[in-house]
Formats: sequence, C-alpha cells, structure tokens
Amino acid sequence: MSELKKLYQQAILKHNREPANFGALAAPSHQARGLNALCGDDLTVQLRLENDTIREIAFQGDACAISMASASLMTEQMHGRSREEALQVFEAFEQLMAGEIEESPLLGEANVLAGVRAFPARIKSARLPWHALRAALTGEGQVSTET
Repeated sequence: MSELKKLYQQAILKHNREPANFGALAAPSHQARGLNALCGDDLTVQLRLENDTIREIAFQGDACAISMASASLMTEQMHGRSREEALQVFEAFEQLMAGEIEESPLLGEANVLAGVRAFPARIKSARLPWHALRAALTGEGQVSTET
C-alpha cells in the first residue's frame, strides 16, 4: 500500500471518529448548508468573522466518513484566515480534487484528501463542506453537489 493511501486512510479514520470543530457556534455571523442527496450528506458550516477574519469555524450535521473528515480538515485550515485567504485555500482544494496539482502548502494536512481522487464517486463527498464554506463566505446560504 502506498504511503499516500496509508496517510489518506488514517486521516479519514481519525477525522471521522474525532472531528475537529464539530458542533454549533453560539453566534455565527455566516453559515451555509451543504447537501449531497446521492450520499445523504447534510452539513452546515458556521463562521464568526471579525474584521473579515475567521475567528471561529464549526460544522455540524450527518455525513459519510469522507465528508466528515474533509469538513474537519477544512476547519483546521481556515481558522484565523481572512475571507480572501479562505477563498484562495478553497481554490487550491478544488485544484487538488481536479488533479491539477498534487499538493498545496495552503492545504496543510488537508492535502491527504488527494487520495479521494482514487474513488471518483466520493469526490463530491469530499468537496461538499468546502463548497458550504464558500457559500457561507459569499452569502449563498445553501449548496448542493447535484447542481
């Protein structure tokens, strides 16, 4: 088994069992819901922006292991970033999922999600929380992987 596949599997298991930043924020300034009807994923990402900087970030909902792990890894990368930086990290993640890049320093540990590309049917699950984050930052309110 390749090292990337091992790291990917370990990260998915760890972040699914003990997700970082799982729960509701007391006073979010921004939030968006992400739905993946095919898989049954239903996540809400909440943020508290202060001076255009993410001071708090959390997610809640029911989702598959890949979506939960992706949301957990995403929240770890976003805390303390400006809205502009967060959108740049989102773009790097999209490039990673599309296979345009192998990794990005912007993604940190979330680079292990490149392993999802080996399972094309699961890419939507990995992307869902990231799209919910972008929707929260841009005021969309809700996104679906089916549109």
